[in-house]
Amino acid sequence: MTPEVLARAALTRVLEPGEGIGGRWLREHGAAGLIRLLTGAEEEAAAALDGVRADRLAGYRRRAALADPQRDLAAAAEAGCRFVCPGTAQWPTQLDDLGDARPVGLWLRGRPDLRTWALRSVALVGARACTPYGAHMAQTLAAGLSERGWVVVSGAAYGIDAAAHRGALASGGATAAVLACGVEVAYPRGHWELLGRIAAQGLVIGELPPGSHPTPSRFVLRNRVIAALTRGTVVVEAAHRSGSLVTARRARELGRFTMGVPGPATSGLSAGVHELLRGEAVLVTDADEVIELVGSMGELAPARCGPVLARDLLDRDTRRVLEALPAGRPADLGDIALAAGAGTDEVIARLYELHSLGFVERLGDRWQLTRQSPGGGTRTGGVRRGGH
Repeated sequence: MTPEVLARAALTRVLEPGEGIGGRWLREHGAAGLIRLLTGAEEEAAAALDGVRADRLAGYRRRAALADPQRDLAAAAEAGCRFVCPGTAQWPTQLDDLGDARPVGLWLRGRPDLRTWALRSVALVGARACTPYGAHMAQTLAAGLSERGWVVVSGAAYGIDAAAHRGALASGGATAAVLACGVEVAYPRGHWELLGRIAAQGLVIGELPPGSHPTPSRFVLRNRVIAALTRGTVVVEAAHRSGSLVTARRARELGRFTMGVPGPATSGLSAGVHELLRGEAVLVTDADEVIELVGSMGELAPARCGPVLARDLLDRDTRRVLEALPAGRPADLGDIALAAGAGTDEVIARLYELHSLGFVERLGDRWQLTRQSPGGGTRTGGVRRGGH
Protein backbone atom coordinates (compact mmCIF):
# COMPACT_ATOMS: atom_id res chain seq x y z
CA MET A 1 0.00 0.00 0.00
CA THR A 2 1.39 3.38 -1.01
CA PRO A 3 1.05 6.36 1.37
CA GLU A 4 -1.59 7.84 -0.94
CA VAL A 5 -3.74 4.66 -0.83
CA LEU A 6 -3.37 4.39 2.94
CA ALA A 7 -4.34 8.04 3.29
CA ARG A 8 -7.43 7.56 1.13
CA ALA A 9 -8.47 4.51 3.16
CA ALA A 10 -8.13 6.67 6.29
CA LEU A 11 -10.14 9.49 4.73
CA THR A 12 -13.14 7.19 4.21
CA ARG A 13 -13.43 7.41 8.02
CA VAL A 14 -13.03 11.20 8.00
CA LEU A 15 -15.09 12.55 5.08
CA GLU A 16 -18.73 11.81 4.44
CA PRO A 17 -19.55 10.49 0.95
CA GLY A 18 -19.93 13.19 -1.67
CA GLU A 19 -18.60 16.07 0.44
CA GLY A 20 -17.57 18.75 -2.02
CA ILE A 21 -15.35 20.55 0.48
CA GLY A 22 -13.41 17.35 1.21
CA GLY A 23 -13.10 16.69 -2.52
CA ARG A 24 -11.63 20.15 -3.02
CA TRP A 25 -9.13 19.63 -0.22
CA LEU A 26 -8.12 16.31 -1.78
CA ARG A 27 -7.61 17.98 -5.14
CA GLU A 28 -5.52 20.78 -3.63
CA HIS A 29 -3.38 18.83 -1.15
CA GLY A 30 -3.56 15.16 -2.16
CA ALA A 31 -4.72 12.44 0.22
CA ALA A 32 -1.45 12.09 2.13
CA GLY A 33 -1.11 15.87 2.41
CA LEU A 34 -4.68 16.22 3.66
CA ILE A 35 -4.18 13.58 6.35
CA ARG A 36 -0.98 15.31 7.40
CA LEU A 37 -2.82 18.62 7.75
CA LEU A 38 -5.74 17.08 9.65
CA THR A 39 -3.44 15.30 12.11
CA GLY A 40 -0.81 18.06 12.39
CA ALA A 41 -0.71 21.48 14.00
CA GLU A 42 -4.10 23.12 14.41
CA GLU A 43 -2.88 26.49 13.15
CA GLU A 44 -1.46 25.01 9.97
CA ALA A 45 -4.71 23.09 9.29
CA ALA A 46 -6.83 26.20 9.87
CA ALA A 47 -4.68 28.22 7.47
CA ALA A 48 -4.64 25.60 4.69
CA LEU A 49 -8.14 24.12 4.94
CA ASP A 50 -10.56 26.94 4.34
CA GLY A 51 -14.27 26.88 3.60
CA VAL A 52 -15.56 25.42 6.88
CA ARG A 53 -16.25 26.71 10.37
CA ALA A 54 -13.70 26.07 13.09
CA ASP A 55 -15.96 23.62 14.94
CA ARG A 56 -16.51 21.56 11.82
CA LEU A 57 -12.80 21.47 11.06
CA ALA A 58 -12.24 20.31 14.63
CA GLY A 59 -14.65 17.42 13.96
CA TYR A 60 -12.65 16.38 10.90
CA ARG A 61 -9.49 16.49 12.95
CA ARG A 62 -10.99 14.27 15.68
CA ARG A 63 -12.03 11.72 13.08
CA ALA A 64 -8.59 11.81 11.45
CA ALA A 65 -6.90 11.21 14.79
CA LEU A 66 -8.99 8.09 15.37
CA ALA A 67 -8.64 6.70 11.82
CA ASP A 68 -6.53 3.55 11.52
CA PRO A 69 -6.33 2.52 7.85
CA GLN A 70 -4.13 -0.50 8.55
CA ARG A 71 -6.75 -1.87 10.92
CA ASP A 72 -9.58 -1.20 8.43
CA LEU A 73 -7.67 -2.84 5.59
CA ALA A 74 -6.89 -5.89 7.74
CA ALA A 75 -10.55 -6.18 8.80
CA ALA A 76 -11.62 -5.84 5.17
CA ALA A 77 -9.21 -8.54 4.04
CA GLU A 78 -10.44 -10.90 6.76
CA ALA A 79 -14.01 -10.38 5.49
CA GLY A 80 -12.95 -10.99 1.88
CA CYS A 81 -13.02 -7.30 0.96
CA ARG A 82 -10.52 -4.89 -0.60
CA PHE A 83 -10.05 -1.18 -1.24
CA VAL A 84 -9.63 0.60 -4.59
CA CYS A 85 -9.18 4.31 -5.20
CA PRO A 86 -8.18 6.79 -7.92
CA GLY A 87 -4.78 5.86 -9.30
CA THR A 88 -5.19 2.12 -8.71
CA ALA A 89 -5.71 -0.39 -11.52
CA GLN A 90 -9.33 -1.24 -10.73
CA TRP A 91 -10.60 2.32 -10.36
CA PRO A 92 -13.49 3.03 -12.80
CA THR A 93 -12.52 6.41 -14.23
CA GLN A 94 -16.12 7.33 -15.13
CA LEU A 95 -16.56 8.12 -11.42
CA ASP A 96 -14.17 11.05 -12.00
CA ASP A 97 -17.09 12.75 -13.78
CA LEU A 98 -18.43 13.54 -10.30
CA GLY A 99 -15.64 16.08 -9.83
CA ASP A 100 -15.04 16.99 -6.20
CA ALA A 101 -17.99 14.77 -5.21
CA ARG A 102 -16.34 11.59 -6.51
CA PRO A 103 -15.71 8.88 -3.90
CA VAL A 104 -12.48 9.07 -1.93
CA GLY A 105 -12.24 5.36 -2.66
CA LEU A 106 -14.42 2.27 -2.78
CA TRP A 107 -14.50 -0.81 -0.59
CA LEU A 108 -15.31 -3.96 -2.56
CA ARG A 109 -16.56 -7.39 -1.59
CA GLY A 110 -16.31 -9.95 -4.38
CA ARG A 111 -13.75 -11.12 -6.91
CA PRO A 112 -14.52 -9.41 -10.26
CA ASP A 113 -12.58 -6.42 -11.59
CA LEU A 114 -14.74 -3.36 -10.97
CA ARG A 115 -13.24 -1.25 -13.75
CA THR A 116 -13.93 -3.93 -16.38
CA TRP A 117 -17.45 -4.61 -15.12
CA ALA A 118 -18.41 -0.96 -15.00
CA LEU A 119 -17.63 -0.49 -18.69
CA ARG A 120 -20.69 -2.58 -19.59
CA SER A 121 -23.17 -1.91 -16.81
CA VAL A 122 -26.72 -0.61 -16.45
CA ALA A 123 -28.48 0.61 -13.29
CA LEU A 124 -31.97 -0.72 -12.51
CA VAL A 125 -33.63 1.20 -9.69
CA GLY A 126 -37.12 1.85 -8.38
CA ALA A 127 -39.59 1.80 -5.53
CA ARG A 128 -39.11 -0.24 -2.38
CA ALA A 129 -42.86 -0.84 -2.02
CA CYS A 130 -43.21 -1.98 -5.61
CA THR A 131 -46.13 -3.74 -7.25
CA PRO A 132 -45.99 -7.30 -8.63
CA TYR A 133 -45.86 -5.72 -12.11
CA GLY A 134 -42.82 -3.64 -11.15
CA ALA A 135 -41.01 -6.62 -9.61
CA HIS A 136 -41.74 -8.70 -12.71
CA MET A 137 -40.43 -6.01 -15.06
CA ALA A 138 -37.27 -5.45 -13.00
CA GLN A 139 -36.52 -9.16 -12.84
CA THR A 140 -37.22 -9.67 -16.54
CA LEU A 141 -35.10 -6.69 -17.58
CA ALA A 142 -32.22 -7.79 -15.35
CA ALA A 143 -32.31 -11.34 -16.70
CA GLY A 144 -32.39 -10.09 -20.28
CA LEU A 145 -29.48 -7.71 -19.74
CA SER A 146 -27.43 -10.40 -17.98
CA GLU A 147 -28.03 -12.91 -20.75
CA ARG A 148 -26.65 -10.33 -23.21
CA GLY A 149 -23.47 -9.80 -21.17
CA TRP A 150 -24.40 -6.65 -19.23
CA VAL A 151 -23.80 -6.05 -15.52
CA VAL A 152 -26.92 -5.07 -13.55
CA VAL A 153 -26.21 -2.47 -10.84
CA SER A 154 -28.65 -1.55 -8.08
CA GLY A 155 -28.80 -0.67 -4.40
CA ALA A 156 -29.84 -3.96 -2.71
CA ALA A 157 -32.93 -2.34 -1.17
CA TYR A 158 -36.30 -4.05 -0.92
CA GLY A 159 -38.59 -3.94 -3.95
CA ILE A 160 -37.25 -3.13 -7.39
CA ASP A 161 -33.56 -3.29 -6.36
CA ALA A 162 -33.91 -6.79 -4.96
CA ALA A 163 -35.92 -7.97 -7.98
CA ALA A 164 -33.20 -6.66 -10.31
CA HIS A 165 -30.41 -8.42 -8.41
CA ARG A 166 -32.39 -11.67 -8.25
CA GLY A 167 -33.18 -11.53 -11.96
CA ALA A 168 -29.49 -11.24 -12.80
CA LEU A 169 -28.47 -13.97 -10.34
CA ALA A 170 -31.16 -16.35 -11.54
CA SER A 171 -29.93 -16.07 -15.12
CA GLY A 172 -26.35 -16.77 -14.05
CA GLY A 173 -25.40 -13.19 -14.86
CA ALA A 174 -23.39 -10.41 -13.29
CA THR A 175 -24.75 -7.98 -10.72
CA ALA A 176 -23.31 -5.36 -8.36
CA ALA A 177 -24.89 -3.79 -5.28
CA VAL A 178 -23.89 -0.28 -4.19
CA LEU A 179 -24.50 0.14 -0.45
CA ALA A 180 -24.81 3.12 1.87
CA CYS A 181 -22.91 1.24 4.61
CA GLY A 182 -19.90 -1.01 5.03
CA VAL A 183 -19.76 -3.74 2.40
CA GLU A 184 -19.70 -6.49 5.02
CA VAL A 185 -22.77 -5.07 6.80
CA ALA A 186 -26.05 -6.79 5.92
CA TYR A 187 -28.46 -3.93 5.28
CA PRO A 188 -31.34 -4.34 5.08
CA ARG A 189 -31.03 -7.24 7.47
CA GLY A 190 -33.55 -9.25 5.53
CA HIS A 191 -31.14 -9.26 2.58
CA TRP A 192 -28.14 -10.85 4.27
CA GLU A 193 -28.56 -13.98 2.14
CA LEU A 194 -29.09 -11.97 -1.07
CA LEU A 195 -26.00 -9.85 -0.37
CA GLY A 196 -24.02 -13.02 0.23
CA ARG A 197 -25.10 -14.37 -3.16
CA ILE A 198 -24.22 -11.07 -4.84
CA ALA A 199 -20.76 -11.10 -3.23
CA ALA A 200 -20.21 -14.71 -4.31
CA GLN A 201 -21.32 -14.15 -7.91
CA GLY A 202 -20.69 -10.43 -8.35
CA LEU A 203 -19.67 -7.35 -6.36
CA VAL A 204 -20.83 -5.45 -3.30
CA ILE A 205 -19.59 -1.84 -3.39
CA GLY A 206 -19.50 0.92 -0.78
CA GLU A 207 -17.75 4.17 0.05
CA LEU A 208 -17.79 3.64 3.79
CA PRO A 209 -15.18 1.62 5.71
CA PRO A 210 -15.88 -1.71 7.44
CA GLY A 211 -18.56 -1.65 10.11
CA SER A 212 -20.17 1.61 8.98
CA HIS A 213 -23.95 1.82 9.19
CA PRO A 214 -26.29 3.72 6.85
CA THR A 215 -27.99 7.06 7.46
CA PRO A 216 -30.74 8.72 5.37
CA SER A 217 -28.28 11.17 3.81
CA ARG A 218 -25.90 8.38 2.87
CA PHE A 219 -28.64 6.65 0.88
CA VAL A 220 -29.19 9.80 -1.18
CA LEU A 221 -25.48 10.30 -1.76
CA ARG A 222 -25.02 6.61 -2.65
CA ASN A 223 -27.27 7.22 -5.67
CA ARG A 224 -24.70 9.46 -7.37
CA VAL A 225 -22.26 6.50 -7.46
CA ILE A 226 -24.86 4.27 -9.12
CA ALA A 227 -25.56 7.00 -11.69
CA ALA A 228 -21.90 7.73 -12.49
CA LEU A 229 -20.69 4.12 -12.48
CA THR A 230 -23.10 2.86 -15.16
CA ARG A 231 -23.79 3.57 -18.83
CA GLY A 232 -27.43 4.38 -18.11
CA THR A 233 -30.15 4.24 -15.45
CA VAL A 234 -33.54 2.54 -15.85
CA VAL A 235 -36.30 3.50 -13.40
CA VAL A 236 -38.90 0.75 -13.19
CA GLU A 237 -41.38 2.14 -10.66
CA ALA A 238 -41.13 5.39 -8.68
CA ALA A 239 -43.50 7.80 -6.99
CA HIS A 240 -43.06 11.54 -7.37
CA ARG A 241 -40.64 11.89 -4.41
CA SER A 242 -38.74 8.64 -4.93
CA GLY A 243 -34.98 8.52 -4.43
CA SER A 244 -34.80 6.62 -7.70
CA LEU A 245 -35.68 9.83 -9.51
CA VAL A 246 -32.63 11.43 -7.87
CA THR A 247 -30.48 8.70 -9.40
CA ALA A 248 -32.04 9.19 -12.82
CA ARG A 249 -31.66 12.96 -12.77
CA ARG A 250 -28.05 12.68 -11.62
CA ALA A 251 -27.40 10.24 -14.46
CA ARG A 252 -28.85 12.74 -16.92
CA GLU A 253 -26.68 15.53 -15.49
CA LEU A 254 -23.63 13.31 -15.99
CA GLY A 255 -24.50 12.67 -19.62
CA ARG A 256 -25.66 9.10 -19.04
CA PHE A 257 -28.78 7.60 -20.59
CA THR A 258 -31.96 7.90 -18.52
CA MET A 259 -34.76 5.41 -19.18
CA GLY A 260 -38.12 4.57 -17.69
CA VAL A 261 -40.52 1.63 -17.79
CA PRO A 262 -44.12 2.82 -18.17
CA GLY A 263 -46.86 1.60 -15.87
CA PRO A 264 -50.60 2.14 -15.40
CA ALA A 265 -51.60 5.80 -15.58
CA THR A 266 -53.64 5.25 -12.40
CA SER A 267 -50.67 3.96 -10.37
CA GLY A 268 -48.97 6.38 -7.99
CA LEU A 269 -45.87 4.19 -8.18
CA SER A 270 -45.58 4.95 -11.88
CA ALA A 271 -46.24 8.69 -11.57
CA GLY A 272 -42.57 9.56 -11.07
CA VAL A 273 -41.51 7.41 -14.03
CA HIS A 274 -44.11 9.06 -16.25
CA GLU A 275 -42.81 12.46 -15.16
CA LEU A 276 -39.34 11.41 -16.31
CA LEU A 277 -40.73 10.13 -19.60
CA ARG A 278 -42.38 13.48 -20.25
CA GLY A 279 -38.91 15.01 -20.00
CA GLU A 280 -35.65 13.63 -21.37
CA ALA A 281 -36.00 9.97 -20.33
CA VAL A 282 -36.52 7.30 -22.99
CA LEU A 283 -39.32 4.75 -22.72
CA VAL A 284 -38.08 1.14 -22.62
CA THR A 285 -39.95 -2.13 -22.18
CA ASP A 286 -37.30 -4.83 -22.53
CA ALA A 287 -33.56 -5.48 -22.46
CA ASP A 288 -33.17 -5.07 -26.23
CA GLU A 289 -34.47 -1.50 -26.05
CA VAL A 290 -32.11 -0.68 -23.17
CA ILE A 291 -29.10 -2.09 -25.03
CA GLU A 292 -30.05 -0.15 -28.16
CA LEU A 293 -29.37 3.02 -26.14
CA VAL A 294 -26.38 2.06 -24.00
CA GLY A 295 -24.69 -0.50 -26.25
CA SER A 296 -22.32 -0.22 -29.15
CA MET A 297 -23.31 1.18 -32.52
CA GLY A 298 -25.38 -1.38 -34.40
CA GLU A 299 -26.87 -3.08 -31.30
CA LEU A 300 -30.42 -2.33 -32.40
CA ALA A 301 -33.63 -3.63 -30.89
CA PRO A 302 -35.63 -5.84 -33.27
CA ALA A 303 -38.37 -4.15 -35.26
CA ARG A 304 -41.74 -4.28 -33.52
CA CYS A 305 -44.76 -5.30 -35.59
CA GLY A 306 -47.85 -7.44 -35.44
CA PRO A 307 -48.08 -10.92 -36.97
CA VAL A 308 -47.48 -11.19 -40.70
CA LEU A 309 -50.80 -11.94 -42.43
CA ALA A 310 -51.37 -13.41 -45.88
CA ARG A 311 -52.82 -10.10 -47.03
CA ASP A 312 -49.56 -8.33 -46.14
CA LEU A 313 -47.73 -10.41 -48.75
CA LEU A 314 -49.87 -9.25 -51.66
CA ASP A 315 -48.38 -6.66 -53.98
CA ARG A 316 -50.03 -3.26 -54.28
CA ASP A 317 -51.99 -3.91 -57.50
CA THR A 318 -53.37 -7.25 -56.32
CA ARG A 319 -54.38 -5.73 -53.00
CA ARG A 320 -56.22 -2.93 -54.87
CA VAL A 321 -58.29 -5.48 -56.81
CA LEU A 322 -59.07 -7.34 -53.58
CA GLU A 323 -60.26 -4.13 -51.94
CA ALA A 324 -62.52 -3.42 -54.95
CA LEU A 325 -64.72 -6.42 -54.23
CA PRO A 326 -67.80 -5.54 -52.15
CA ALA A 327 -68.55 -7.42 -48.97
CA GLY A 328 -71.46 -9.83 -48.81
CA ARG A 329 -72.38 -10.01 -52.49
CA PRO A 330 -70.82 -11.02 -55.84
CA ALA A 331 -69.71 -8.39 -58.37
CA ASP A 332 -69.36 -8.24 -62.14
CA LEU A 333 -65.92 -8.08 -63.68
CA GLY A 334 -66.63 -4.63 -65.11
CA ASP A 335 -67.68 -3.24 -61.71
CA ILE A 336 -64.54 -4.65 -60.08
CA ALA A 337 -62.33 -3.15 -62.81
CA LEU A 338 -64.03 0.22 -62.41
CA ALA A 339 -63.58 0.23 -58.64
CA ALA A 340 -59.95 -0.89 -58.93
CA GLY A 341 -59.12 1.60 -61.66
CA ALA A 342 -57.55 -1.11 -63.82
CA GLY A 343 -58.21 -2.84 -67.13
CA THR A 344 -60.30 -6.00 -67.26
CA ASP A 345 -57.41 -8.18 -68.48
CA GLU A 346 -55.27 -7.14 -65.53
CA VAL A 347 -58.19 -7.59 -63.12
CA ILE A 348 -58.84 -11.13 -64.43
CA ALA A 349 -55.18 -12.03 -63.83
CA ARG A 350 -55.30 -10.59 -60.31
CA LEU A 351 -58.59 -12.33 -59.49
CA TYR A 352 -57.23 -15.73 -60.46
CA GLU A 353 -54.17 -15.04 -58.30
CA LEU A 354 -56.46 -14.15 -55.40
CA HIS A 355 -58.55 -17.25 -56.11
CA SER A 356 -55.50 -19.50 -55.85
CA LEU A 357 -54.66 -17.92 -52.49
CA GLY A 358 -58.18 -18.41 -51.15
CA PHE A 359 -59.23 -14.76 -51.00
CA VAL A 360 -62.02 -14.89 -53.63
CA GLU A 361 -64.28 -17.38 -55.39
CA ARG A 362 -65.96 -17.37 -58.79
CA LEU A 363 -69.73 -17.66 -59.21
CA GLY A 364 -70.39 -17.92 -62.96
CA ASP A 365 -69.45 -14.55 -64.46
CA ARG A 366 -69.21 -12.93 -61.04
CA TRP A 367 -66.64 -12.88 -58.25
CA GLN A 368 -67.04 -12.54 -54.50
CA LEU A 369 -64.96 -12.61 -51.35
CA THR A 370 -64.71 -15.96 -49.63
CA ARG A 371 -66.51 -16.25 -46.30
CA GLN A 372 -63.20 -16.69 -44.46
CA SER A 373 -60.46 -14.88 -46.34
CA PRO A 374 -56.86 -15.70 -45.40
CA GLY A 375 -55.12 -13.36 -42.96
CA GLY A 376 -57.83 -12.91 -40.34
CA GLY A 377 -59.73 -9.74 -39.65
CA THR A 378 -63.30 -8.85 -40.56
CA ARG A 379 -64.84 -7.42 -43.72
CA THR A 380 -66.67 -4.12 -43.61
CA GLY A 381 -67.77 -2.49 -46.84
CA GLY A 382 -65.27 -3.11 -49.60
CA VAL A 383 -62.22 -3.01 -47.31
CA ARG A 384 -61.12 -5.82 -44.98
CA ARG A 385 -60.30 -4.40 -41.58
CA GLY A 386 -57.96 -5.79 -38.98
CA GLY A 387 -55.54 -7.17 -41.55
CA HIS A 388 -52.62 -4.97 -40.41
